[in-house]
Amino acid sequence: MKVTRKLLRTRGSAVIAAVTALGLLTACGGSDSGGTGGGVKDGKTTITMGLFGVMGFKETGLLEEYMKLNPNVRIEAEVAGDEQTYYTALQTHLAAGSGLKDIQGIEIGRAKELVDTQADKFVDLSKVSGNDHFLPWKLSQVTGNDGKVIGLGTDIGPMAVCYRKDFFEKAGLPTDREQVAKLWDGDWAKFVAAGKRFKKDFKGGEVAFMDSSSGLFNAMIYGNSQQFYDKGGKLIYQDSPVIQEAWDLASEAAASDLTAKLRQFQPGWDPGLANSTFATTVCPAWMLAHISEKAGPQNKGKWDVAKAPKGANWGGSFLGVMEKSPVQEEATKLVAWLTAPEQQARLFEKIGNFPSSQKALEAPQVTDAKSEYFSDAPIGQIFGAAAQEIPDEQVLGRKDGTIKDIFSQGLTLIESQNQSPEKAWETTDERIKKAVG
Repeated sequence: MKVTRKLLRTRGSAVIAAVTALGLLTACGGSDSGGTGGGVKDGKTTITMGLFGVMGFKETGLLEEYMKLNPNVRIEAEVAGDEQTYYTALQTHLAAGSGLKDIQGIEIGRAKELVDTQADKFVDLSKVSGNDHFLPWKLSQVTGNDGKVIGLGTDIGPMAVCYRKDFFEKAGLPTDREQVAKLWDGDWAKFVAAGKRFKKDFKGGEVAFMDSSSGLFNAMIYGNSQQFYDKGGKLIYQDSPVIQEAWDLASEAAASDLTAKLRQFQPGWDPGLANSTFATTVCPAWMLAHISEKAGPQNKGKWDVAKAPKGANWGGSFLGVMEKSPVQEEATKLVAWLTAPEQQARLFEKIGNFPSSQKALEAPQVTDAKSEYFSDAPIGQIFGAAAQEIPDEQVLGRKDGTIKDIFSQGLTLIESQNQSPEKAWETTDERIKKAVG
């Protein structure tokens, strides 16, 4: 199967695109301007959903299909194009104890905060029948210390390296994706070494090896069980060898002028794709659609996908059922169906949302998937293998997204303001302390 569709997705703790085609709020199956849960009337069950970005359930017709399979069910889905706007409203409704949908989407960057502070507002989904098909680490992200699971997994963001074959050829580097992967197999330091070789030997104008040092930093930390916090909720970034190694290597890349100084999804990055100003970018599965959209048809077949040095995950989401829902049982059945292996495989086939279900990863729609834009790269196999490498436990923290953004800003001080790594670290540390209080 060849994946040729172009779509917009959400990422990690921020939004990679506002889905203007949807508008800020749209509805499926009827209007729901009141923003409240559903109910049962005249033998008909109405289930309301609050979603964000392109989670795919509405766009692919899955909600319509569920209603056909269950004629006594009516689903009303409200979709916010911007996740930040969505989450702000969700926080307001949670605090007020009213205005909540029966089912609420949860973005991974918000998961820990909701588990720690709002778990009592969600139904425990740990006992849902057939709930054993997810990758081991997926549900750990929404599981409290008491074992309560506040959501079931939708998509994930296993990571690879997207690269320009034509630029690699001009630098005397291999272009075959398996040979490219061998350049940095098992070690991100080898990736930086390849970048130095690229910079030295590239012939063909002003092209940087990578888009940003922050992308490298994120890829390195997302492959570990612990990142900024430990399991007890204590901040550990200052003494963490994982964070220090990622900072040192990303700083080296920045100071060695290996980057185009373009933070991913920030102003300048999309034009950088369109104008071909960099040769590689660390890319989770959902980013392929964005790259093909912004790099444009003129660059089709010039891009390819290679295995990253180490497996890591960036992004993903969940569906939770609210404790106050008057149709709690019916809503739970819908969530279980939408996140089942069959539906996850279909979502990937139709719009590219990568499955969090182990069984879905083994489906032909996934294992046989290739990307026409990315030189027929076997994306199902590449990203599927990356998903298997991720540690079984992922420790999240309440302010992970905020801290990650501050580290990205700190690396920008090195790239764009020529600060020393030591000075940039001091500034970053001070900003984190102020932000997390």
